[in-house]
Amino acid sequence: MREYGLFVNGEWCKSAAGKTFMTKNPANGETLAFFAQGNRADVDRAAAAALRAFPDWKNFPPPKRGEILLRTAAFLRRRKDELGEMVTKEMGKVLAEGKGDVQEAIDFFEYIAGEGRRLLGETTPSELPNKICLTLRQPIGVVGCITPWNFPIAVPSWKLGAALIAGNTIVFKPASLTPLCAATLIEVLEEAGLPPGVVNMVAGTAEEVGDAIVRHPKIRSISFTGGLAAGKDIYARAASMRKRVGLELGGKNPQIIMDDADIDLAVEGA
Repeated sequence: MREYGLFVNGEWCKSAAGKTFMTKNPANGETLAFFAQGNRADVDRAAAAALRAFPDWKNFPPPKRGEILLRTAAFLRRRKDELGEMVTKEMGKVLAEGKGDVQEAIDFFEYIAGEGRRLLGETTPSELPNKICLTLRQPIGVVGCITPWNFPIAVPSWKLGAALIAGNTIVFKPASLTPLCAATLIEVLEEAGLPPGVVNMVAGTAEEVGDAIVRHPKIRSISFTGGLAAGKDIYARAASMRKRVGLELGGKNPQIIMDDADIDLAVEGA
């Protein structure tokens, strides 16, 4: 059975405290893998690695960043069946939805790769004569990405891909229920040519690792998908440090079934 460390500066390494936890198949309780359980010291180490990697990644041409993400999409496509089964085993979705989760990641990486040639915006012309307005767009820096268990490959891909194409470096905390899917995504990014330190993964609890990411002074932006209560707390803490925050909270998927609905299709959708 495989044991995973934290992924910091391009290497899998032990946690500062030496603690581990396991991820299991929810259907039968089978242990799938062991993971290093990070703490605040590990987040600090990951943030330092991301900060060191930032100048070179920031200056790496955006179309070249896009090439790495396009290769990521190709490698995910090549392993779609394998990764779809992994999603099912670790998260519990039916196999078709597990493969769909991987397909969403493929689609997004293919899309966001092209944004490397379209990092555009608008600049309002000056209303004064003989004056020119310029807009200089720069990456934010080190960003923190905290993701949920229900889309264990798709949601991390959305967050990581968008941050990477814009030239940011990352400290990433996956859901504690689905670290295997997240670690495999990291391996694919590494295989695609992502330089060391650009993405760093620290698995662990929300109370320690998640909180440390939100509070870390070198992490300048937070992207979080999860529950409403946790999101409100993250927003308040990050705002007090003048950090940019993106939140997707409390998502639900209700179905409204009308009298003339195709019941078989509704059941399949549920």
